Amino acid sequence: MTEPAAKPALPDRLCIDPRSPHFHEEVLQHGIGIRFNGVEKTNVEEYCLSEGWVRLPTGGKSKDRFGNPMTVKVSGKVEVYYVEE
Repeated sequence: MTEPAAKPALPDRLCIDPRSPHFHEEVLQHGIGIRFNGVEKTNVEEYCLSEGWVRLPTGGKSKDRFGNPMTVKVSGKVEVYYVEE
């Protein structure tokens, strides 16, 4: 059997938007789990561990001036981990 490749360390801040300077494709290739205030979240657009916030979509059809869905920044306890495959 082949040994799985080592996973890169999880960054302090990560965004799923490829235009963001906090986008890390090599980290996003692996399954990432995010727990916010003790609740598992699957719709996080961006997070920051050191500042303790996540950016979540608002859920409506509203768009920002660049045509991206609107998001809201929520503060709290953020835990990030790799999901076992």
